[in-house]
Amino acid sequence: MSVIQTPDISPAELEARLRLHRMPELGPRRFKTLIEAFGCASKAIGAPASAWRSLGLPAACAEARRSAQVRDGASVALAWLERPAQHLLMWDQPDYPALLAELDDAPPLLFVAGTPAILEKPQLAMVGSRRASRPGMDTAAAFSRSLASAGFVITSGLALGIDGAAHQAALDVGGQTIGVLGTGLENFYPQRHRRLAEAMIAQGSAVVSEFPLDAGPQAGNFPRRNRIISGLSLGVLVVEASVASGSLITARLAAEQGREVYAIPGSIHHPGARGCHQLIRDGAVLVETIEHILEGLRGWQALSRPAPMAVTHPLVALLHAAPQTSEGLAIASGQTLSQVLASLTELELAGRVICESGRWFARS
Repeated sequence: MSVIQTPDISPAELEARLRLHRMPELGPRRFKTLIEAFGCASKAIGAPASAWRSLGLPAACAEARRSAQVRDGASVALAWLERPAQHLLMWDQPDYPALLAELDDAPPLLFVAGTPAILEKPQLAMVGSRRASRPGMDTAAAFSRSLASAGFVITSGLALGIDGAAHQAALDVGGQTIGVLGTGLENFYPQRHRRLAEAMIAQGSAVVSEFPLDAGPQAGNFPRRNRIISGLSLGVLVVEASVASGSLITARLAAEQGREVYAIPGSIHHPGARGCHQLIRDGAVLVETIEHILEGLRGWQALSRPAPMAVTHPLVALLHAAPQTSEGLAIASGQTLSQVLASLTELELAGRVICESGRWFARS
């Protein structure tokens, strides 16, 4: 969608756009058609129904524009925008994210809770299975921590599983993260991640949605949500996914949008790795360390390299004494195996340890 820079939006025009946004069967392309045909949303709202029909728009659109439901919904949105840290970005305004504006079907309106300025920062999307394995969750968290420390904003869908792990890990290292919802911001889904979303907003990150504030979790909304995740980002990293996963939709959209697609391989016996393996066969970059991602993004000068882990890390000290298996390290360190695996993943990403034939070695 091309961006027409307009210096200001009047209150009447804003209210008209919010009304258009709530109309049934009026997606991004039809929204743009109306604006281009009539010059502004206010004139489109006041135009005769015959003018709308001449543009090929469904009769339901023209009939709904003056309904009480549409007017009331716009009023609710205007009241929502009066509250702190709640914003609306519009596709023809200068503060709209530049990468997202490149899409032919860029959202005409984007509701933002939190800090809208981070939508312009370099982002890396991380997606994966809602029913991820424990190692998959640990891997997602480790990559997210490293990428956030390297200067990326971590963008995902606030779903259960990989998405949530990526968001939380970015916050844990003081990084920024963006959650893109498939519902309205006032009808949050999934409820189990409401506290995570609140923490994101409180810590300078953001939660965004193109849907009306009260929109529910309709199945068709989530593929639309996925194009925003990839559209905002320089690339998409798929951590763990089955061949039927929605994460593969995000990866396909990313490729169509000209973004990089990265995938982490796994065991040939693990169903959650098959989607990643399919992506790799289709041309995705096979990723084993953060370097495999940073290599293709060296031109982004805003990125800084992650700080190396201290040599005094207890697992590194144990491995300097002698190579060990993961289980041996858990016994020697007094940590759980899950904790050890998470730490080893981070240490491996930092280039401090390496695994060969089932045993871990410290790297000098």
